Amino acid sequence: MEEEAGTEREPLLSGRTAGRGHPPRGTFGASDCHDPAAFCTVQDAAGADHDLYINQAVVFIEDAIQYRSINHRVDSKSLWLYRWYYSKICQWVLSLTITLILALAFIETPSSLTITSDIRYRGTAWEPPCGLTESIELICFLVFIADVSVKSYLIGWEEFRKTKWLLAYILILVLSLIDWTVSLSFYCTETVRIRRILRPFFLLQNSSMMKKTLKCVNSTLPEMASVVLLLAVHLCLFTMFGMLLFARSKDKQQDKEWVGYFHNLPDSLTSLLVLLTTANNPDVMIPAYSKNRAYSIFFILFTVLGNLFLMNLLTAIIYNQFRGYLLKSVQSSLLRRRLGIRAAFEVLCSLKESPVSTNELCVNANTLLQVLPKVEMDSCCKQAILRTVRSCPHGILSAALFQKLFDELDKDPVKQHPPKPEYQSPFLQKVQFAFGHRFFGYLGNIVALANIVSICVILVMDADKQLSERDDYFLGAINCFFILYYLLEMLLKILAMGFKRYLSYPSNRFDGLLTLILLVLEISTFAVYGFPHPGWRPEMMGLLSLWDMVRLVNMLIVFRFLRIIPNMKFMALVASTLLDLVKNLRAFAGLLVVVFYAFAMTGIVLFKGAVVPMGNMSVVNATSGNSTLKCGTYEQLEYWPNNFDDFAAAVVTLWDVMVVNNWQVFLDAFSRYSSPWSKVYFVAWWLISSVIWVNLFVALLLENFIHKWDRHSHRQSLSEIEYQTTVELMFRDVLEEPTEEELMEKLHQHPHLQLCR
Repeated sequence: MEEEAGTEREPLLSGRTAGRGHPPRGTFGASDCHDPAAFCTVQDAAGADHDLYINQAVVFIEDAIQYRSINHRVDSKSLWLYRWYYSKICQWVLSLTITLILALAFIETPSSLTITSDIRYRGTAWEPPCGLTESIELICFLVFIADVSVKSYLIGWEEFRKTKWLLAYILILVLSLIDWTVSLSFYCTETVRIRRILRPFFLLQNSSMMKKTLKCVNSTLPEMASVVLLLAVHLCLFTMFGMLLFARSKDKQQDKEWVGYFHNLPDSLTSLLVLLTTANNPDVMIPAYSKNRAYSIFFILFTVLGNLFLMNLLTAIIYNQFRGYLLKSVQSSLLRRRLGIRAAFEVLCSLKESPVSTNELCVNANTLLQVLPKVEMDSCCKQAILRTVRSCPHGILSAALFQKLFDELDKDPVKQHPPKPEYQSPFLQKVQFAFGHRFFGYLGNIVALANIVSICVILVMDADKQLSERDDYFLGAINCFFILYYLLEMLLKILAMGFKRYLSYPSNRFDGLLTLILLVLEISTFAVYGFPHPGWRPEMMGLLSLWDMVRLVNMLIVFRFLRIIPNMKFMALVASTLLDLVKNLRAFAGLLVVVFYAFAMTGIVLFKGAVVPMGNMSVVNATSGNSTLKCGTYEQLEYWPNNFDDFAAAVVTLWDVMVVNNWQVFLDAFSRYSSPWSKVYFVAWWLISSVIWVNLFVALLLENFIHKWDRHSHRQSLSEIEYQTTVELMFRDVLEEPTEEELMEKLHQHPHLQLCR
């Protein structure tokens, strides 16, 4: 049920209760294995035991469906608690609680409830009274205490002691409650709240995929450390070379490089570190390059070795480590699913209602028919399995056939579209053929393209005109014409395809919804401002001005042009790959949220109120007192909204640093406003976010695209056409099925159970 960050234990079969009453070929508890009374007849597995075994099989199959561990208690009360814990409402409450406690950062002190984060114009933010957010926190903590208690009980004490994540869960809760108590003791006036930095752990521990990803990142660190060490050596060597090359001289005019970038060791390291990201290129080179063109060799050589070689080598190492990561994850999921199905088979083996003249273990089909209706699973998949079970010869299922039944879980059947309406009239049949043909769809794409082009032409013509000089007549008339065409196209498609078949296509639902919205907006525009005519430029008469209404219509028209994507083969492939990436990379996005949250909270503790406005300043050559602001500084660029005075502003500031464009401005500003040691914080953030996470994302992006394009280049067999390409099917040709011996070995390793065969 719970996955270890270090040594993951695969799920195993049940405890003693599962074994009591089983026949010799079934499953037994460790104490029952040598008890002669345990070798009971099939008739002994009746009544309450019969219901227990059925419920065990139901839970094991549900574990297999969800790729969950089966290493949990399986007595009647525990099974009820287990299914209740994994019910949709309980998991929804847990997810809502995690979201709620993370979202508190936006409203608690310092609150982010202001229109702007610019410290020059920011108003006084609403601050919640002491005890409000703390009460919400306490409710969340109580939910987490219940969560960890249920998890700990279900897996048992022996497994609980080995599960580091649960131990860390309890430790984080204890620290958070202590810090919460301290806050109330000081009437919420304390400045440092440790529990805020610990909050992301609740999100992390609730996702098994995020734990796996963190484990893989941890395994990659040794290889990454070697390249980072090379980068450090590279940076230090060139820093010493730079300080020697650009040492101070007697000519002050020729010391601009020394004054600006190589004044001392910290400044030299910072300048070259920023150059490693090319953020200050060519600014850092210009003073020396102006003096002598030969100095450019130093900077070019540093950039080539550091940025082009070492940084890309780091990407290659991360890709090499994660090459096949998705395959390994799917392989692990396959083993977990096969193990869950085999556990259900072992339980049901003891419930054979008719003897079979064979020594091979088997399950009665009627027994499985009692189990499947109770299993929470996709209805289409359940019906397919039920049909196969009912048609099973002799009503007997072997272990291999039992496993094969649940291959349906890996398939995602393509939705069958309703049939077209059958018209008797020859005219309607011709209309149906004409407007149901794919060429009619191509015509719609051409018209949509023409609409986009016409909007672009008018916008270019009106770009330099004043608002009073702009005439909305042409744009309004064009929009009216194209919206009427879109409406006619939608109606003709419904006539040709039928309403149900029309709605069965996502592209049609997309077109139809936008067409109806455009129609409503156009009718609203005509009702307020009348029909388009020359000089159609009235004053604002309603909620929106005429220009705002026209702009809104045009934005929706541009958005509607996305309908062309499914009709372009390679563009559709790229779009579908991106959608797959969104599904497969949710764990990495979650890790990024965790890191963002922790660093934002840390930044608030370190730099809240550090940046102080200097008064009104012009954008260029602004002065403060008798001094002129240096070009390219935090103050001259007016980066005042980028600060750590509240959570929302901190997140945006971290994002700007992660992009590394002009991140040297933040290094310089916060070192002046707070402490030179603030550079350690920003460099650490750059390493974790931009170097590690972004390269990890690129590696997984390549991995997904390679698999998608490789399989797209091969023609699908006829048996695959009726199924969508799920992740499991995509890797089916390279996955290794777990052997009988491997499955039984996993079951025998359970600390509370021994199989008596």
